Amino acid sequence: MTDKFRVNKASKLLGFLNYRLKGWSKNNIKQRLQTGCVVVNGEATAQHDLMLAVDDQVEVLAKGSGRLISRGAGQLEILFADEDIVVINKPAGLLSVASAGENKKHALEMLRQQLSTKRNKVKLWPAHRLDRETSGVLLFATSKQVRERISAAWAKSQKTYLAIVEGIPQEQQATIDQPLRSDAKGFRTHVGEHPDAKRAVTHYKTVRTTKDRALLEVNIETGRQHQIRAHMKWLKHPIVGDKRYGRTDIRLGLHALRLELAHPTSGQHLSFESAPPTEFEQLLG
Repeated sequence: MTDKFRVNKASKLLGFLNYRLKGWSKNNIKQRLQTGCVVVNGEATAQHDLMLAVDDQVEVLAKGSGRLISRGAGQLEILFADEDIVVINKPAGLLSVASAGENKKHALEMLRQQLSTKRNKVKLWPAHRLDRETSGVLLFATSKQVRERISAAWAKSQKTYLAIVEGIPQEQQATIDQPLRSDAKGFRTHVGEHPDAKRAVTHYKTVRTTKDRALLEVNIETGRQHQIRAHMKWLKHPIVGDKRYGRTDIRLGLHALRLELAHPTSGQHLSFESAPPTEFEQLLG
């Protein structure tokens, strides 16, 4: 159900909501703000001190129906948010979480700051990770309990990537079923049988080709470190721009396109998708 209001007197958004949504708790109102469920003149906003003018139109959407919130400078793009999860479109070059020995900004901390107010500090936990050089759909949980539920069902989720590789694979569609293991420091993943190796399965199909590169759609059954990157190197078609397993370029040709899973609380089927950025598509030449 959507509540719609017309502004009769100039005021700040949070004060207006507190006045018009009588019987609502302040936490409930703030949660709707943070999750894109408050729409002013057709645009979702999380700005609690936004100044409203007379005749502005304000909508309060049902929980879980949040829209994409317009970003300020330096903010992350939020694809979806409710009281249990937050999904963002991570840009390439940004760490998912803090990394040992590095003092660089990361998506987890940036998102906490973006969603928090002075009085309400938002807590988040990473539900999975993307490599720093990989862009696309990244999921966070709002509690440890929710993260544990996501982790328990993670094998049932569908994870789809776009990868641009060097050369054109001989088979247009195939499955790579090669075990993987990380070295002692975790800086590189090795392919092949080994006592420490774990099962890893990657499916790919060719979407488009150019003279010397190919765009692949990739689905992974397992989520090993550097799985797609290592498997493509093993296939002798390393991902473009992969300085660890191939050659450098303007960026890594790997993008987390789509994530499908059951909602950790309601069980509802969810699908989140992020179009690849322009610099990714430029890698095809």
